[in-house]
This record gives sequence, structure tokens and C-alpha cells, in this order.
Amino acid sequence: MNENENNNVEQDVNRLMQVRREKLEELCKNGKNPFEITKFNRTHTSKNVKDNYDALEGQDVTVAGRIMAKRIMGKASFCTIQDSEGKIQSYVSTNDLGEENYKEFKTYDIGDIIGITGFVFKTKTEEISVHAKEITLLSKSLRPLPEKFHGLKDMDLRYRQRYIDLIVNPEVKDTFVKRSQIISEIRKILDEKGYLEVETPILNTISGGATARPFITHHNTLDIDMYLRIATELNLKRLIVGGFDKVYEIGRIFRNEGMDIRHNPEFTSIEFYSAYEDYHDMMDIAEEIFQRCANRVCGTTKITYQGTEIDLGTKWKRVTMIDSIKEVTGIDFNEINTDEEAVKIAKEKKIEIPAGKETRGHIISLFFDEFVEQTLIQPTFIYEYPIEISPLAKKKQEDPRLVERFEAFIGGREYGNAFSELNDPIDQYQRFKEEIAARENGDEEAGMMDEDYVTALEIGLPPTGGIGIGIDRLVMLLTDAASIRDVLLFPTMKPLN
Repeated sequence: MNENENNNVEQDVNRLMQVRREKLEELCKNGKNPFEITKFNRTHTSKNVKDNYDALEGQDVTVAGRIMAKRIMGKASFCTIQDSEGKIQSYVSTNDLGEENYKEFKTYDIGDIIGITGFVFKTKTEEISVHAKEITLLSKSLRPLPEKFHGLKDMDLRYRQRYIDLIVNPEVKDTFVKRSQIISEIRKILDEKGYLEVETPILNTISGGATARPFITHHNTLDIDMYLRIATELNLKRLIVGGFDKVYEIGRIFRNEGMDIRHNPEFTSIEFYSAYEDYHDMMDIAEEIFQRCANRVCGTTKITYQGTEIDLGTKWKRVTMIDSIKEVTGIDFNEINTDEEAVKIAKEKKIEIPAGKETRGHIISLFFDEFVEQTLIQPTFIYEYPIEISPLAKKKQEDPRLVERFEAFIGGREYGNAFSELNDPIDQYQRFKEEIAARENGDEEAGMMDEDYVTALEIGLPPTGGIGIGIDRLVMLLTDAASIRDVLLFPTMKPLN
């Protein structure tokens, strides 16, 4: 749309808004200000009426919703209203409402919210409808719906004005209903298994629990900088130290990083931890969560995501990171034992090595990112990660260069991260020091020293398994959404001005 067309649209909208305000003024003059109504007693939703037509035929009901369509035909009209559960048609005539009320009804606009009382019937075309006896204007819409009310297509505008998107694109509402059902199912699973839901601080004096760049704010009363949490991990493990055997938290996480179809600066994750279990137990429960959530919102564990068929219901493949690299590239890092050898093979494969990452462990991770991740279409657990990229996971006894960690991959994307949690305070303290060194060398994502967490480990953390799962990515998967913005009600957007 060019500048002239934009100006014309804006002028049309302003003209329509003026007309609607004049209608409101007229209503107020007649003592019918709709904004003064505080309550309306509806008896049924659109879905209630349609699902129970046989029982309701001929009976009076009261429904309410937004006008989405009107057909004025002299002394009789049809209008369609939309509520939270769908749409229903109403037949409106001057014989039932009276001359004055029908005249007023004809002035109502698309977008106005009304209440209708009348009896249930079917039209000649067999459409279940409400024959109106009384209509009440409950709220006057002073701004017209976009694009002549036939749908909002501009994606940027849809994300900025989600309230309009939900009105004119009903399938969007279905996505967020499913999102709620997914979260509800996860809670149900964990509650069944004896987990306790808890809440931990969003504001912290230390950024920890993950490798990410934090948001920084300032607390005026304490006169200290604080960090919006980048994970809930460390506080949840403190609770395991305190004697809770199983805890979980579903909450908002904040990371001051890039934005793309998979990343938003604030997002929702679930982390849960279980004493006396390990990362293999976390694999089992992760499978169950994905399978049960799929059954809940899709009715099957065989789904299609962006054109690719994925079977969540089979036993998920489990393969070590080193073996997965060997499967794809033929390179076996079990036979590469020094940093120098690893750097050499990386250069031969033209892999760019960031400064400070010239170790065997980092290069294993770089190989995986470059060659393997995008090949993991069907559900796969990749486990046994290099210690260099896993500061909070327990070492593998047989090979201390690796840790007991896995990530879950589907469709070439990561959906969950889990550890057998590191509970050795001496080892943890040393790894925090290494993170500090990396931060001092310019790595803004490196962690900080958390001496209180080390103190908690010194009190004693039992053997513990823990996992974090991205709720938004799970919802994307199960609703076939291409972008994370499609599953966030209010994604982060740059202001227009």
C-alpha cells in the first residue's frame, strides 16, 4: 500500500470514528449511554445454544457478544454476534422490538457489543438462531474493525493489536486455547507424580542458572543493580537442598539476546527437579509430557509441523553427541583427544572458532551445531555433552570431559535441556570461577559467581535430575506455528514512533 492509499484509509477510518462518536452522543442524549451498564445476565453462550438445540428449541435464552455481520431488510434484519465460543445468528424485527427499538438497532455498528434475549429456532436454511425479543447495547465500538471486517492480514499489526487479531481471526484464539490446555496438561502430569509447584524471584542480585545475556535494572531503595532471571534453576535446586523432593515452576524468563522466529526476549519455560533421580529419568518424563500434550490438543501423537510428519509416540532415539557427529560426518571425537587435534579438524571443515573456544569440548559443540542439529527431525535425545558448555551438570564418571546432560530435538530444533545436577560444591565453585574468567574475557553470556548457591551445595544437595522445557516452542510444535510470535499473546515489538 502506497502513501496515498495509507492516507485515504486513515481518512476513512477517522470519518467512521466521527460518525460512531456522534451515534454515542445521540444515545447519551436519550439516556442510553451503553458504558454505564455494569452487568448483563446472559444464560447461554453461542456454543451452548447450538449444542443443545433439541432441548432449547422454542425456549427463551439470553446471549451476548460482538456484532460481526448485519443484514438490514426493511422491517426485519439478521445479525451475527460472536462470543468467546463462536458465533450465532439472530433474527430481529420491528414487530418484536417495536418501532423505536428497531430503529435504534439499525444504527448499531459492526463491532458493537450487544445482549439478545429471544427464543431459539431454525431458519429456512436450517441455521440455529435466536429470534430476538429484546436487544441491549452493552458497549459502543468507536473504532471500526480492519479491512472491512473480513480479516486482519498485516502480521506486524496483528502482533501489535492482538485484541483485534483475536476478534477477526478466530483460528488465532484456538492457538491460545491450546496453549492453555498444554500448560494445564503439564501441571496435571507433574502433580500426579508428586511435584510441588513453587514460585521463585524474577529479580535477582546475580544472573545465573544458564548461559545467556541478562537484562539489568536498578532497585532504587536498595541502590543496587538487579538482573531479570535468565533461568529458575538455582533457586529451584536450593529448594531441593531445603528438603522438597520434587519441585517445578512455570514462569517467564528474560534474556537480552537476538529476536527471530524462535526467540523472544521474554518467554515461558518450565523447569522441574526431582531428588534421587538422574537425567535418564528426565528423558522418560519429557517423552511423556510431549506425548500427553499432543494427545490433549491434537488427539494424536502423529503430527505435522510445517509440512513435516513427526511421530512423538514412538520410543525416542537416544544417542550421544559424539556418536551423532560420527553418524553425520564420519568424524569420531572419541579418537581426538587434544585441543590441538580438535582445532585442526575444525579448520579442515572450515568451522569458525570463536575466541576463547579453542578446546576439544567447544569444538565438539560447534560440530554438532553445524552438521547435526538440523538433521534431527524425529524426536531425539542427544546426551553426554562436553563439560566446557555445561557448568551445572554432573561429570560422567567414565569420562570426566563429558557431563550427564541431554537436550531434546524435534524438527531440527531444541525443545528441552536436562542434567544430572552437579552437587559437588568444590567442583561447582571451580566451574563458577571458570565462568567468571570467561566473562572477564568479554563473554557477556558467561555466568557469575553465586557463593550462596555454593553454600547451599555445601549443606548438601542429594543426587538430583532436572530439566527445562520451552513452553512456547512446545506450543509452536503442537499448533503448527511458524513463529514464536504466533504463540505469544503480546510478543515484544519495537515502538512505531
